[in-house]
Amino acid sequence: MSTIKVDPRIGAFFDLIAWSEATSTQHATIDDGYDVIVTGVNGLNNFTDYSVHPFLQGRAHIQVRRPTYQGITGPTEDLTAATVPVVTLRNGLWSTASGRYQIILPTWEHIAASQNLGTFSPTAQDLACLELLTRAGAVASIVAAEPEAAVRACSSLWASFPGNNYGQGGNDIEHLMTIYKQMLAQHAA
Repeated sequence: MSTIKVDPRIGAFFDLIAWSEATSTQHATIDDGYDVIVTGVNGLNNFTDYSVHPFLQGRAHIQVRRPTYQGITGPTEDLTAATVPVVTLRNGLWSTASGRYQIILPTWEHIAASQNLGTFSPTAQDLACLELLTRAGAVASIVAAEPEAAVRACSSLWASFPGNNYGQGGNDIEHLMTIYKQMLAQHAA
């Protein structure tokens, strides 16, 4: 749950993002996802120091996906060609996504500077998320009880939302709306 006081519909949307990004539900979190670094090919990653974004001081990016290849190198079986090129089917993917809302370092640096956020604390993460939603035009849709429109408005911000170009899949909009309704009921209680 958000550490800042917001409209229950926005709080529920915060929780939806955290659920969709699998931070608040990650079994390794001890702080509702605020302490989660993107899961990589090496497994789960967390942090405990909220003084700065986990990647701000030179931490190596997390490899989220290894590249995949097709083809062979070297002579073909019939030796008619010296080499057959290797074709990259999918490039590897590296990330600095961190915190409850999986904010990447360049985005954090921009938002933190514009909003005077000194740390990567849970409160600062919530404020950054609110600013991202505002800039995407999603807040108006959330408050107008149009969460699907809000997801579409900010789909380029979160890889787990449908309609982005991250190539990591994304959650189905119908399932997201079911989860959002559950989150909203919790906030209304």
